[in-house]
Amino acid sequence: MKILITGAGGFIGSNLKAALKYRSVAEVLSFTHDLDEDALFSMCEECDAVVHLAGVNRPQNEEEFNKGNADLTEKLVTLLEKAGNPVPVIYSSSTRAAGSDAYGISKKKAEDLINAYGRRNDTRVFVYRLPNVFGKWSRPEYNSAIATFCHHTARKEPVRIDDRSHEMKLLYIDDIVDEFIEDIKDLEKEKGYRENEGGVEPLRSVVYETTLGFVADTILSFGKLREALAVPDLSDPLTSKLYSTYLSFLPPDALSYDLDMKEDERGSFTEFLRNRGAGQVSVNISHPGIVKGQHWHDSKNEKFLVVRGRGLIRFRRLGQEEIFDYHVNGDRLQVVEIPTGYTHCIINEGDEDMVTVMWANEPFNPSKPDTYHEEV
Repeated sequence: MKILITGAGGFIGSNLKAALKYRSVAEVLSFTHDLDEDALFSMCEECDAVVHLAGVNRPQNEEEFNKGNADLTEKLVTLLEKAGNPVPVIYSSSTRAAGSDAYGISKKKAEDLINAYGRRNDTRVFVYRLPNVFGKWSRPEYNSAIATFCHHTARKEPVRIDDRSHEMKLLYIDDIVDEFIEDIKDLEKEKGYRENEGGVEPLRSVVYETTLGFVADTILSFGKLREALAVPDLSDPLTSKLYSTYLSFLPPDALSYDLDMKEDERGSFTEFLRNRGAGQVSVNISHPGIVKGQHWHDSKNEKFLVVRGRGLIRFRRLGQEEIFDYHVNGDRLQVVEIPTGYTHCIINEGDEDMVTVMWANEPFNPSKPDTYHEEV
């Protein structure tokens, strides 16, 4: 299929364009604001479906709302009919189309034009009223408050919050892109115009309801996580999606950060990541012949993964004499569980540094280390 995307250079358009290309769903015909009507007509002749994303939401004056939303939509459907190619159209309207401001009125006019086109040509159309959409490649001070908060927080700049109690409905970019792609794939299954209530397609994607204060506080907290070697609670879907969005706003020269390598004559130990509820990840480097560990834990449990070198992990249950040996090496990745109540050690048996990735079920707490010396 060939999919014409209007507004292909915008926030939603660039995400949809990439998804269609890299998932091998369809060939994309990109219409952007710098192309003329002849280029649009040529694409209308060639396409198999249209995703109409182009529009205006922050013009210099209110007249541009009508020109960029209703007039452009009228031009699009007129050119499709003129080309003798009345293909299905997916249109991204706004929840504000139910309102009475100039922007909402212009989007409602565009909706009516799309539905009239569908009825006139008995072709499938999808009119979606989208709430605030957020995610990667959005523009600060333009697409959403989330883009603005992420941009400034990632650069350690102040963030202005006018009304913390302001209620927000949020839609994640990857979710709506997935929904558009499902519609495109289903075009062969259902043909002809279908009248939806109010002329609007019901959203299948999750819409998150929250407040501006929660969003701002969450994004501001992301800016402090590096110092604590932490990541947020990713079990919450909205927090996880906000975090992905925040990371996409980091400046290219701020993508790297140093870790505190604790070094001595044995090698080094470097904590990499902490997550409340998901534990701690560290990297342990042991010089040849070095023995590390020789301790046991009450409640702390660990997983060891040697990724380079050759070693021996030894266990002995406290109060017993039998020793259990596990030979490990970086050529055969194998996780070794470190259970509670067993004293244990790890020995570098090779002639090069041994690198071990270690996970513990809880971050190290110096006030309650839960680590007791006892040789295996």
